[in-house]
Amino acid sequence: MRAIKKIHKAEYRPIADLETYSPMPTQQLQQLDPFIFLNHHGFQTYPAHNQGLPFGPHPHRGMETVTFITAGDIMHLDSSGHESVIGPGGVQYMSAGSGLIHSEVSSSDFKKNGGDLEILQLWLNLPADKKMMKPSYVGLQEKEIPSFTLDNGKIKVQQLFGEWDGNGGAFEGNFPITMSTIYLEKGGKFEKAISAKENIFFYIVRGSLIVNGEEVNFRNLVEFENQDGSISVEATEDAILILGHAAPFNEPMVAQGPFVMNTQQQIQEAYDDYQAGKFGTWTH
Repeated sequence: MRAIKKIHKAEYRPIADLETYSPMPTQQLQQLDPFIFLNHHGFQTYPAHNQGLPFGPHPHRGMETVTFITAGDIMHLDSSGHESVIGPGGVQYMSAGSGLIHSEVSSSDFKKNGGDLEILQLWLNLPADKKMMKPSYVGLQEKEIPSFTLDNGKIKVQQLFGEWDGNGGAFEGNFPITMSTIYLEKGGKFEKAISAKENIFFYIVRGSLIVNGEEVNFRNLVEFENQDGSISVEATEDAILILGHAAPFNEPMVAQGPFVMNTQQQIQEAYDDYQAGKFGTWTH
């Protein structure tokens, strides 16, 4: 088995009235190259006539976002003309590339009626030769994402990137990456072998799991040693897990605000280009 290096508890970082937790980056864990940032919003219940998510128009360059909706909804708008409202079980994949402006807010229905909300956003780095690629966006509802079951139906796997036992993913990544959202019923178990050359992203959204013999609760990220072997997972209660793995880029990274580049000069260029209107215009 791949040894557990450390378990990182997500830090509480509320944003306005949005309950938010983040296990990375922290002083203990800067990144798991190429996985660089995670915000876990909720779980919380909004009243009727609420303001919804607070993420109005803002720019990005040089990175990607994968957004998981486990409760509530999120409305995406961007300067490339993409627009969607994705509900529970859905996932959004946006590549900022050379630069765009987007907003992530709640739908008018959610703001009017309220309800449960839980949304996670994971940032992926882009390799140096892809940082200035054309921006792209795909939003998929739960029924549009390929899934399969393990352990006699006790585990449902949504395959997002790459493949698992011949099951292909919903999204075409911009570098080799495998990622799944895994829904486990109590008692469900699986084992997966992952190459020592790849870094593992392993975050428990809900519930509690036994991971390689060690019990780990929700809102914890498990960091593994880079060694050959498998990870063994068993649910001690109903749980949701995000599991990804990819080879590190091993490139310099400078992250500042919404931009993730390789040098400080490129960060300054990103701010200059944004202020010069090169990320498109916001017409919404």
